[in-house]
Amino acid sequence: MAIVLDTSALVEIERSLDREKPPVSLGEEIVVIPAIVWAEALIGVRLAGSAQRAARRRAHLETIRMQTEIEAFTPEIAEHCADIYSELSQAGALIPQNDIAVAATCRSIGCGVLVGPNDEEHFRRVQDLEVHVVSAKS
Repeated sequence: MAIVLDTSALVEIERSLDREKPPVSLGEEIVVIPAIVWAEALIGVRLAGSAQRAARRRAHLETIRMQTEIEAFTPEIAEHCADIYSELSQAGALIPQNDIAVAATCRSIGCGVLVGPNDEEHFRRVQDLEVHVVSAKS
């Protein structure tokens, strides 16, 4: 089984590393990071307040990346993205565009998403998406 990491989950995992607590355990799950999530994470590195903080963030990301797969944005994912956008738009319940791409990645590869606690509600708006939440205390 696989699980897709949202940026909000990456942030929670990074915070657990900063607190020197064990990172979130996903057991035997294959962990997938959509390319858009990797880009958002790299933006966090580029916008870090200091070179030291940027280096620490990058090191954390590389640790996580070594245990994951980066999923490219494909034409199939684009089709799912259009479907999800249309569904949410018709329901009057749009979510951020990048999160639609994350949900589309999940649908495309047939797995759930792991999110931080603040993003749970809007991911739950997506039909047929299994949502798991990283504990803020992890």
